[in-house]
Amino acid sequence: MTMQKTVLAVLAAVLMLSMSAPAKAQSGLFDAIGKEHTKEGSPERKLLQGLGTIMRSTQGLDYKSELALGESLALKGFERYGMPVEDKHVRRFVNLMGNALAMNSNRPDIPYHFVVVKSPLKNAFSCPGGIIILSSGLVKSLMTEGQLANVLAHEIAHVAQKHAVKTIQQGQLLQGLSQMTAAGMQGEEGRKFQKAVSNMATTLFDTGLSHSMEFEADRLGMQTAYRTGYSPHAMIEVLRILEERQKGSTVKGSWYGTHPPLDQRIAKLNGELKAYPDWKELRNSTGRLNWYKERIP
Repeated sequence: MTMQKTVLAVLAAVLMLSMSAPAKAQSGLFDAIGKEHTKEGSPERKLLQGLGTIMRSTQGLDYKSELALGESLALKGFERYGMPVEDKHVRRFVNLMGNALAMNSNRPDIPYHFVVVKSPLKNAFSCPGGIIILSSGLVKSLMTEGQLANVLAHEIAHVAQKHAVKTIQQGQLLQGLSQMTAAGMQGEEGRKFQKAVSNMATTLFDTGLSHSMEFEADRLGMQTAYRTGYSPHAMIEVLRILEERQKGSTVKGSWYGTHPPLDQRIAKLNGELKAYPDWKELRNSTGRLNWYKERIP
C-alpha cells in the first residue's frame, strides 16, 4: 500500500468513527471510500486528493466546497507532520470530547473530526469544514483534560469563525479558479488547484493565521470550554506549559512559529478570565488523560 493510499484510508477511518448518520450525508466525499472507489484514477479518489468541486460566490464557499478544501489541506498536513495515531481509544476519546465542545460552539451544525498525528512538534491546526489536527507532541505535553478541551475549543473557534476560509479569500489564494468538477480538473486547471492548496498549506502550517484571529479563537475557545463545563483557566495553563518549554524548541511549523507571542496571549486571557468568576468550581481533571497519553507513540 502506498503512502497516499494509507493516508486516505486512515483519514477515512477517523472521519467515519466520529460521524453520525446525518453527518455522513453531509460529508459525502468520504462516503464514497470503498473497494471500488479507491482505485487509481477514479473520480472519488481525485476528489479526495483535492480535485473536488470549488464553487465561489459573493457569500463565499458553500459547506461542501469548504470541506473539500479542508480534506485537501488535511492530507497536506499528514504529509508534513506525520500519520494519524492509530489507537482506536485515543481516536474515540479525542472525538467524543471534541464533538461535545463543538455542540457548545458558535457553529454546532456541521460535523467535526479530530485527529492526533505522530509529530514531536507542539501544534494544532483547524482545516476548513471542521477537520482539526493535533500533534502528539502537544497532546503529550498537556496535564489535564481541561487543557486538552481548551486546545480543542480554540481550534473549533477557528472553524466556527471560518478563519482559514477568510484568510484564503483575503489572500486571493483561489484566484483564477472557477466552478470545477473532477472531470474538469485536468491539465492547467488541476495544476491551479494543486498550487492553491500548496499555498494554503504554507499559510496554515508555516505562517499561521492573523494575530487578531488567534486572539478571537482564544476568547471564543474559553467561552466554549466554559459552556461545556471545563475551566477556561486551563487555556492559560496550556500557554504556561508552552512558555516553559519554549527555550530550545523548534520554531518552524510549531505553535511558537504560527501563533502570537505567548506573553501577549496570556495577558489577554487573564483579562478574559474576569468574565468567569466561578472558573475555580469547574472541572479540570479526572486523571484519565494520562491513560490515553500512554497509548500515543
